[in-house]
Amino acid sequence: MKKPVKIGILTVSDRASAGIYDDISGKQILLTLGEFIQSDWTKVIRIIPDEQILIEQNLIHLIDEEKCCLVVTTGGTGPSLRDVTPEATENVCSKMLPGFGELMRKVSLEKVPTAILSRQTAGIRNEGLIVNLPGKPASIKTCLEAIFPAVPYCIDLLNGPFIECNEDKIKIFRPK
Repeated sequence: MKKPVKIGILTVSDRASAGIYDDISGKQILLTLGEFIQSDWTKVIRIIPDEQILIEQNLIHLIDEEKCCLVVTTGGTGPSLRDVTPEATENVCSKMLPGFGELMRKVSLEKVPTAILSRQTAGIRNEGLIVNLPGKPASIKTCLEAIFPAVPYCIDLLNGPFIECNEDKIKIFRPK
């Protein structure tokens, strides 16, 4: 029996969580993943303020309780005092995957010099992958295009569901 593909999308934003503005970043993640993933998948969406304990609780819940094989966050990766998403991610993960952040910064730096200020990262919690994306919608697409070729194989290695992708939109890599 095939394991279900369940993906958490966690927007970390004081203003979006308060309803001051629309969660455009979360919508960009949904749109991009919808283009990339061909398998049937379920989304679990959360919008929360920039509070480290809330971020940690939501990451734990999405992986441990909701059984998401992938949680993609947006927001809270900059240098401001309220930006604590990477710290929350590190606190709940058993292994960090710094290559994700390195690649996201590299591709972002090709577009904007302030990308050096971004602190995206990724890590493993139990059988789930957590990836921190920036908050800017254009940067989200750029970063997902760069890292997503490795995501399905990483989930395979964590005993997660087999994710089929639309090869016309994204070329994923699984070693033979």
